[in-house]
Amino acid sequence: MKFRQAAVVKLMSGEEVKFGPFRFDPARRELSREGVPVRLGGRALDILAVLASAKGELVTKDELLSQVWPGRVVEENSLAAQVSALRKVLDEGNSGQSRLASVSGRGYRLIGLSDTLSGPPLPDKPSIAVLPFQNLSDDPQQDYFADGIVEDIITSLSRIRWLFVIARNSSFAYKGRASDVKQVGRELGVRYVLEGSVRKAGERVRITGQLIDASTNMNLWADRFDGSLEDIFDLQDQIATSVVGAMVPKLEQAEIERARRKPTDSLDAYDYYLRGLASAHRRTREGTSDALQLLVRASELDPEFATPHGLAAECYLDRKLNGWMSDRDQEVAAAARHARRAAALGRDDAVALSLGGRALGYFVGEFDDALALTDRALALSPNLAIAWLASGMVRVFRGGEPDRAIEHLARAMRLTPLDPFMSHMQSGIALAHFLAARHAEASAWAEKAIRENPRNVGRCDLSRPPTLW
Repeated sequence: MKFRQAAVVKLMSGEEVKFGPFRFDPARRELSREGVPVRLGGRALDILAVLASAKGELVTKDELLSQVWPGRVVEENSLAAQVSALRKVLDEGNSGQSRLASVSGRGYRLIGLSDTLSGPPLPDKPSIAVLPFQNLSDDPQQDYFADGIVEDIITSLSRIRWLFVIARNSSFAYKGRASDVKQVGRELGVRYVLEGSVRKAGERVRITGQLIDASTNMNLWADRFDGSLEDIFDLQDQIATSVVGAMVPKLEQAEIERARRKPTDSLDAYDYYLRGLASAHRRTREGTSDALQLLVRASELDPEFATPHGLAAECYLDRKLNGWMSDRDQEVAAAARHARRAAALGRDDAVALSLGGRALGYFVGEFDDALALTDRALALSPNLAIAWLASGMVRVFRGGEPDRAIEHLARAMRLTPLDPFMSHMQSGIALAHFLAARHAEASAWAEKAIRENPRNVGRCDLSRPPTLW
């Protein structure tokens, strides 16, 4: 018990912990879920601090009473009431699954608790995280547009091989919350942080950005870019070029030119794609359905636009993994069709190639073609997390290269250290170890995936070929 009290003192000194979609900062007494602050009473926060300090181990009722109400005689009903309030906050929707588990009436423990968020070490190259830009438009529904701009900037920067760029899923863990730049740099393991805002009014767009050295909190560059919607891709290129020039002044111009990409000439198609992207990121059954309709419309408006096809294939993959398919045969065929279309159109589109390649391997089992697509994506964008993830998972599906699959999945994890779907990457590594007959390692990684997300339903049946998973 003395050891645990010491751990609580250490925890209260400022170490932040993560479990599933939740993050708890005891120094600030703040709990958030996917970046959104959660209101919780003082006693319930104290209980959470004690449970977090136990790192997933059982904490008895007597221990909680003595630490949350030190020196006082308190009835067990008071503890039960505070635990109930905490459980409501940590409850996972309608399933009844909670991050707070009761253990045979003896006490409680947190499920899925990760290590304290001290953060990974800095890479040996310039490294950056692009945080979500503020939507300064009068219409809050324009969030999808601001988010899409940021995602495109991240993708452009990922094409520059001399940079290390944190993926969208980890950057967007900070959406909707006031973030300390030094803390962001520490948690993501990057030297630079880009912040900004987007204002869209009619046919005009204004984008502002500022690049900050996270180690010193010094502003290295700031600028404002104005233009019409027709200039949107040029504005994104100007931002990427300015940021790169501020970080790496001597970077070859050829490297910067590689990052320039105009995905479509149709602004209407681009807008539908951004709306579909926002719906897909909801990661719900309804979200994938909405996204597919929007992406089909984007493809109708520009039949040569590759990325909507790749994202559509990804939506079908989500539906398959989560058991959301309504007509399995029809949706598998549609996924394969979109994957092949992304491959045919996206010779220079790393996102389309990555998503299409993973779906082609998963649904159709055309592993050689799938690997060719993901390898080209990596050549185009060596810092694109989804490319490393897709390459690793296709190699897991195919078998025969478990160590390389693990290497690529580990690279994806480093590029997105706060990814809400970290458990899927951990599951992939577990499967690769299993296929290599390293059962102890497979079990350890499977346990990590379960702790990260007990509700992870991504699974495969090794008694059947991958095309039937």
